[in-house]
Amino acid sequence: MDWLYDELDLLWRRWLPDSTSPTVRKGAFYSVLVSPGFRMLSLNMNYCNNKNWWLLLNSTDPAQELQWLVYELQSAELKGEKVHILGHIPPGHSDCLKVWSHNYYRIVNRYEATIAGQFFGHTHFDEYEVFYDEVYRGRASSIAYIGPSVTPYYGLNPGYRIYHVDGNYAGTSRMVVDHETWIMDLQEANRHNVDSPRWYRLYTAREAFRMPSLTPQDWDHLVHRMTYDDNLFQTYYKYYWKASPVRPSCDADCKKRLLCDLKSGRSNDRKLTCQEIEERIDSTKKSSSWKTWLFNGVSVLALGFTLPHLPALFG
Repeated sequence: MDWLYDELDLLWRRWLPDSTSPTVRKGAFYSVLVSPGFRMLSLNMNYCNNKNWWLLLNSTDPAQELQWLVYELQSAELKGEKVHILGHIPPGHSDCLKVWSHNYYRIVNRYEATIAGQFFGHTHFDEYEVFYDEVYRGRASSIAYIGPSVTPYYGLNPGYRIYHVDGNYAGTSRMVVDHETWIMDLQEANRHNVDSPRWYRLYTAREAFRMPSLTPQDWDHLVHRMTYDDNLFQTYYKYYWKASPVRPSCDADCKKRLLCDLKSGRSNDRKLTCQEIEERIDSTKKSSSWKTWLFNGVSVLALGFTLPHLPALFG
């Protein structure tokens, strides 16, 4: 792979400082100090990709990327820097190898006070993953944003995300304070055959989901709210598909899967993270069925009392 990484280093030099060259040539990952106190770490997620057959030789920490990540985060912690992590495959996705994902998860929890944001793609959908404390499992410790894709593959509208980040001042958190998703209506663009398709803002997170802020705890709370509030979940589902007019309907099993994805910052760990969500959705479904049965029973009973009086109305 040396030839590829050498070429990447040459291509990326127009954007990156010379200090990134050694790690780009080693494994296409790098660290950049964006401004004083604010660092960006870019990961090569092919080192967790389960389609990468070279990982059969070493799936624990190929190219020592995770070791490098720990070094950079420890250095940032000592300097009081805040860090944003960028990557392609979300660490909780099934395409990310379990051993790599679990090690990454532990690193994120160790440096949760330093990591102000995680940003990934790959799925093409508009979603996120919550990380949890490994000792106190109910405490959300970090959030990974998964941005929507510009490509419409498949059955999607093209979209992109704008993040609003806590700015330059003493003591800034550098956390995302809000984000907005913009889309293009693909059917409308094709129908009118326009040269300049119209992009419009689909939603902003805090307004759409009625969130006071975007802390990991707020995103975790949103998952729990959606288990009970189906209208809120359907809003999320619409935005998950970027308002695609051909999105399929989502039944209880679909809802379980999507909400479980939101709680899965660690791949191949769904049994541990999803049981509570599944039980809540099942209990809500049973409660709804019971209310429907009661309503129908009362309606039939009322009809039984009413029917004997009908002849008098027409007699």
